[in-house]
Amino acid sequence: MNISVVIPAYNEEKLLGRTLESVMSAIGEIGGAEVIVVDNRSTDATREIAAGFGLKVMSEPERNIGQVRNTGGIAAQGEVIVFLDADTVVRPGLFKEIAAAMSDERCSGGSVAVEYEVPERRGWVWYFLQLTVFIGKLLKMRQGATQFCRKDVFVELGGYDTSIYVAEDVEFHWRLDRLARRRGGHTAFIEDPKVITSTRRFEKMSLLKTIVITHPVTIFSMWRKRSVWKDWYENAVR
Repeated sequence: MNISVVIPAYNEEKLLGRTLESVMSAIGEIGGAEVIVVDNRSTDATREIAAGFGLKVMSEPERNIGQVRNTGGIAAQGEVIVFLDADTVVRPGLFKEIAAAMSDERCSGGSVAVEYEVPERRGWVWYFLQLTVFIGKLLKMRQGATQFCRKDVFVELGGYDTSIYVAEDVEFHWRLDRLARRRGGHTAFIEDPKVITSTRRFEKMSLLKTIVITHPVTIFSMWRKRSVWKDWYENAVR
């Protein structure tokens, strides 16, 4: 099974190196994979870091995370596409688990459980994020720190919705689930090994702002209003 890993990246020089090191190690367990870094108009050393690993680096000028993911997904040559956030570390064995899940032809794709890093300060952030993980499970909000699907399924779904500016990963997985059910199949949720993702954005926000910005009502009522998500775009927290 051929796998492509797509990593959207905007000004990720601080964390991209460790992400790529973990990816390159883990894909070695399955004999290798195509890795594509999609640079979203970075002004730091993001492109140089990716190129230093000998990877395919693409450019997507549109500042829309769904569009950035789609640019990589369209270019991907693998039968299965794994979408991985640039601040997320992959543990050994993950790609073996993804390959095993996708060896079942009834499986259209899925997602991977997330473990948040323990913040260097503001310990409440970690506990708050555990609550968001619990709520996410109840509402089946599969976030996109790591998602995967078959290339033909990605094409059939039309990729990620570029009319929304946040939670595009959740919306994509909802559509992925519906398509899988229509086909008489299913999606997978890999709980072990989890991926490890950063808490950098929430370490710089106030508690009140964190509660408001992560509330499902805020997300789903405002996800088409770019102006609300300045911490994701105009003033992206890094």
